[in-house]
Amino acid sequence: MNPLHPKKLLKSKWTAIKPVAKNKHFLVTKVIQPEPPEAAVQWIEIEAVYSRKSKIIDWRELRDETLWRQGWV
Repeated sequence: MNPLHPKKLLKSKWTAIKPVAKNKHFLVTKVIQPEPPEAAVQWIEIEAVYSRKSKIIDWRELRDETLWRQGWV
């Protein structure tokens, strides 16, 4: 399991093990702050580098090494 912290994910690069809608390389573009602010961060926005399409995912999904690899591989 990767030692990740949601506040350090902004602008990090990720590679999908299985391409998502023909996109393989992603960049974390936003860490969505919860309401109330003292609550734990749960959601992030990732953007495909090639198509510029973005989607919101639970940041804990990035810990799953069968789905994601850190960096652009």
